[in-house]
Amino acid sequence: MLDLNGKSILITGGTGSFGKKLVETIFHRFPDVKRVVIYSRDELKQFEMQQTYPHHKYPNIRFFIGDVRDGERLKRACEGIDYIIHAAALKQVPAAEYNPMECIKTNVFGAENVINAALANNVQKVVALSTDKAAAPINLYGATKLCSDKLFVAANNMRGSRKITFSVVRYGNVIGSRGSVMPFFLEKAKTGVLPITDERMTRFNISLEDGVEMVLYALENAWGGEIYVPKIPSYKIMDVAKAIGPNCEFPNVGIRPGEKLHEEMITETDSLNTIETKKYYVIMPFSPIWNIDEYLATFNAKFVPEGFKYNSGTNDEWLTVEQIRDEIKTHIDADFQPK
Repeated sequence: MLDLNGKSILITGGTGSFGKKLVETIFHRFPDVKRVVIYSRDELKQFEMQQTYPHHKYPNIRFFIGDVRDGERLKRACEGIDYIIHAAALKQVPAAEYNPMECIKTNVFGAENVINAALANNVQKVVALSTDKAAAPINLYGATKLCSDKLFVAANNMRGSRKITFSVVRYGNVIGSRGSVMPFFLEKAKTGVLPITDERMTRFNISLEDGVEMVLYALENAWGGEIYVPKIPSYKIMDVAKAIGPNCEFPNVGIRPGEKLHEEMITETDSLNTIETKKYYVIMPFSPIWNIDEYLATFNAKFVPEGFKYNSGTNDEWLTVEQIRDEIKTHIDADFQPK
């Protein structure tokens, strides 16, 4: 059973939507956590988060201004840290297409800096956040996250005598996160117009809470080198539009650069190395540092069928219009009413 009491945790990108939900969960479940370090580069977001966690009530939280591009600063921040959750990234697809090297510096070089800082400080466990766009990527953001995933998986081969594991969690669009489609549509619905990129578009959907649970699961259970993929529903972009603004206009504006009609989290090639547990799929490393048969037995897992792929357009679980409305009320706006 995972117990973070007495542990020190560093969260890169800790002022983001995921980071804030993770910190809330940690303090709720593990009030005797030794230290939570928020490592991020935006001083305003850190200031705002400090209002929620004032020092006199939360003496075990620390705020470090720093960029994952700065390896030396990161190494200093990781002194005495037991677990690292790596959530920092540049993730806006159009911005990455326009500023490719900036995305590479943060998402690829930053990942390598996290790995080096963890190894230098004898950190015990590292869990990195990935994205569905890392599977068969067609945009730069997805390509950088695929590189990041490969770095974290391979880092297990460099640990030497250290007792450290590196693992990855990969999931789809987080409902309500900054820059995602539902908050965007909720704002645009006030104008009576919801711009649709393509009526056929689909996406996976996960809540922040489920994303946090997945990271905590990886912290507790990873043996090193796994990429965890959740079993989650898909939605159709037109159903989101109908759920939010049934009386709005839906002009077709075309797919943005680097966008897919459907997202994949496990490709057919990935499936050759993928196993299934009750709650998650697990893409295993090509050269695991542990025994596969023992792993399968421990987690009551089995290999997925030949030719399996996990695609938002061919998923067997879908959110209905009413379910989307319920999700919005639960996770974004309790007072939401369709326009």
